[in-house]
Amino acid sequence: MQSKPRWKRRFLISLAMMLIALLAMSTATFAWYIYNSAAHTTRVKMAAGTSTKLQIASSYDGEYSSSTVMEAFKGKLNPVSTNRIQLGFRKVAGFTNGSENRTNLVANLFEPAETTDYYKTSLFLRTNGEPIKVYISDIGFEDDSEINPISTAIRIGLVVHKPGLDMPVDEEYIFAINGDRNIKEPEYNTYTGKDGYVLDLTSSDTEAVVAFEPYTNEQFCEYDKNTGETELKETSLPLFTLSGSKDASGDRYTGYGESVQVDVYIWLEGCDQDCTNDLVGATLKVLSLSFAGIS
Repeated sequence: MQSKPRWKRRFLISLAMMLIALLAMSTATFAWYIYNSAAHTTRVKMAAGTSTKLQIASSYDGEYSSSTVMEAFKGKLNPVSTNRIQLGFRKVAGFTNGSENRTNLVANLFEPAETTDYYKTSLFLRTNGEPIKVYISDIGFEDDSEINPISTAIRIGLVVHKPGLDMPVDEEYIFAINGDRNIKEPEYNTYTGKDGYVLDLTSSDTEAVVAFEPYTNEQFCEYDKNTGETELKETSLPLFTLSGSKDASGDRYTGYGESVQVDVYIWLEGCDQDCTNDLVGATLKVLSLSFAGIS
């Protein structure tokens, strides 16, 4: 029979080891902080606007003008990942212990994300003149914290439909809105993950990751609000084409053509090196999208 002091000593040693392990887990900094449910983006001021050649609305049959207020987002953003928006998003459902030279916890089980884990709304754009190519001219944002800006881990996705109501998807684009980095020496908690990798939704392997480079402001056009002039850079990326409707003779444009639906997605990219515990409670104050058209 063990003596009480020896039993007590072993119990205290075991308890201390458990506390050390828990402390190591709780102080680890890495992406996929799903167990910190306080992360949120609440009541963000959302807006979208266009250049003088375009009109925009928040619904197909809505009131078109040069600007619109996007549907409010009052939920919270939970880290998700995708390389193909049309295939959905995945989030972490489980972790395992990290091996040598890895983080303490490694994401090893993923499941489809809920629609409440990210933001989605739709915008509709139209023009009444000759065909124009439409570009992003700016994505404006304001963080609520300069120390831990959530914008460095946020992605914006644009899913463009063919002209008309309830039309099939034509193309999609994913933008990073803030290229700054907060983490100097990041640790990635997927087995094959590293900087610039996201979950591969085109793979049947739910753990698969793939190199993915989002678009940045290098793909914007340059629009002068004072003069209404739009200029292109070598890297400017056209998103889609719009045109007005012609008269019966087909000789001239006399009205607005079919609108193009653009679905807007906003999410926290869980594989981004800045998607860490430091963002718990962080939020955006403002987010705005600006479009411009050029013949």
